[in-house]
Amino acid sequence: MAAITDLINCAKKYKSVYIQTHNFPDHDALAAAFGMKTLLEYFGVESYIIYDGDITRASLANMVKKLDIAAHKVREIDDAAGAAVIMVDGCRGNKNMKELKNSVLIGVVDHHDTSRVEDIPFIDIRPACGSCSTIIYTYFEALAVPIDRVTATALMIGLCVDTAILMRNITEDDVKAYFSLFSIADNEFVQSMVRNCIETADLRYFKYAIENIKIADGAAFCFLKTGCSQNLLGIMADFFLALEEVVFVMLCAEYEGKVIFSLRSENKCWNAANIIQELLNGRGFGGGHHNMAGGVINAAAGFDAPEMFRSLKSSLEKAGGVPTAAASAEF
Repeated sequence: MAAITDLINCAKKYKSVYIQTHNFPDHDALAAAFGMKTLLEYFGVESYIIYDGDITRASLANMVKKLDIAAHKVREIDDAAGAAVIMVDGCRGNKNMKELKNSVLIGVVDHHDTSRVEDIPFIDIRPACGSCSTIIYTYFEALAVPIDRVTATALMIGLCVDTAILMRNITEDDVKAYFSLFSIADNEFVQSMVRNCIETADLRYFKYAIENIKIADGAAFCFLKTGCSQNLLGIMADFFLALEEVVFVMLCAEYEGKVIFSLRSENKCWNAANIIQELLNGRGFGGGHHNMAGGVINAAAGFDAPEMFRSLKSSLEKAGGVPTAAASAEF
């Protein structure tokens, strides 16, 4: 792995530098991008945060507004000829980044599993890390760069949301980042962002899912025909994973003409990233971590939810590790 100073020096060679998050960014993606922007500014490099899709959650919009995170849509950039791009919380190999035409990719910072590693100046992919914000924090630490209160607050939010407040997929770096940022960040605002993650309008999706969830051999599945956003789908997946009888969750929903997926796993034999990649092979794409993953089928027409549930059960059975006293139920 190249040193972070190599990326900074490389960025200095370009007139324009863009920090790009994955499509439909979440708290961790924007926090990591903001942290990278702050780090580059410290070394005299001006950069711009870009993303594709929309910021759909009120909590995320509040974070962006409160911390004054300037983020622009990829489609707003008319000419990126000769510009440099640093991707954070994703990479082109996971197919969830809209390519900025005529630009030069100089760096990737990610914590998702990927089978494709590109030949570019800087790559830092740490699948074990609970958040991309943690990785960005390690750069500040390694270079002894002071972290201001706003940046610390952003990184703390990204870390807490993606690790479920250090309850999911964490390393010593995540814990170290948490305690270091805690003494600097606006923790009252951080707690507000983490705690207030749903809106009144979301309750109808919860109601539908509760009434239509299917549970078999420790796995929960629901297709929301009414549709909901990717971020909300993840929140709901966490909700169902809290059930005593459930160790694996797959939720899917029709959203803007596509079918989106969110998966959660507490079973070491059931790798969420591997499962979604297997299920969507040839008809979509997906990826993530062993305990949380997401995916997309680009065309919702003809989607067969019962068939998907059967395929899921088959994949889980093939992977082994079915709980001996797993519950099965339909509500």
